[in-house]
Amino acid sequence: MSQIVSLPEDFRAPAQAPSLRPTDDPFELLSVGAMVRRVADMAVDKASHPWAFLVRSLVGGAMVAFGVLLSLVVSTGVKTPGVASLLMGLAFGMSFALILVSGMSLITADMSAGLLAVLQRRMSVVAYGRLILIGLAGNTIGVLVFATICAAAGGPYLGGFAERAAAVGVQKAGQPFGTALLLAVLCTWFLQTSMCLFFKARSDVARMGFAFYGPFAFVIGGTQHVIANVGFIGLPLLLSAFHGTAPHTVIGWGFGSHGLATNLCVTTLGNLIGGTVFVAVPFQLVAWLQQPAR
Repeated sequence: MSQIVSLPEDFRAPAQAPSLRPTDDPFELLSVGAMVRRVADMAVDKASHPWAFLVRSLVGGAMVAFGVLLSLVVSTGVKTPGVASLLMGLAFGMSFALILVSGMSLITADMSAGLLAVLQRRMSVVAYGRLILIGLAGNTIGVLVFATICAAAGGPYLGGFAERAAAVGVQKAGQPFGTALLLAVLCTWFLQTSMCLFFKARSDVARMGFAFYGPFAFVIGGTQHVIANVGFIGLPLLLSAFHGTAPHTVIGWGFGSHGLATNLCVTTLGNLIGGTVFVAVPFQLVAWLQQPAR
């Protein structure tokens, strides 16, 4: 005589598939309020785990350096400025997508996300400052480690590539203070807007598109990004240090008129202004104004 075995409730097929609520639509964007909370969540999590955040920043810096290297490779030998910028942007675009999808960290994103957490009273100003310092240090070291390996390798990174890297490095480092500052503001206005839209989107396709747009836009726009510039300026310096045949230019490591340290200070300030004043504050203000009256 056969015995009927009853399946556990968790394994039984539902009588009817649940209907999809409007808020479950993968193509419907989240509200601004939900988006700023998600972005702030990211900053709070990073601040709560400083050692993990440092490692995430190191890896994120290396990912930016991926884009620096590839953008220089594809633009080497291209004489038309617009075409060269377009190719650089296309090659650089996936760097930010890699960082966001992998959960690694980029200081310019942390500038905006951290301020949102401060405005929501979920992070202190001191913790925000610590977040910026750890992220900046980790990203900078990550870029320089990757760039050092590339420079030491030589090979395809000499000749025309080295000349292209030197030209871009001189151009980035040689801009006047006001120009570099305002271009850095524009950079994070592009980049952090795309980050916010990444967290606002529900579908993977939309997120990838928004993540790609930010670095694509700031590269083809000729703007200044503090961590990307560590790669663009540091790589030709390292090439000339490892190889006597590489171009030796006016750029240097210090605080001179074409110094990497000078550019680091100026672009950090500009990126901070762009990502906070022009992105984080307006989005948080919209979220507050859209709250229902109590």
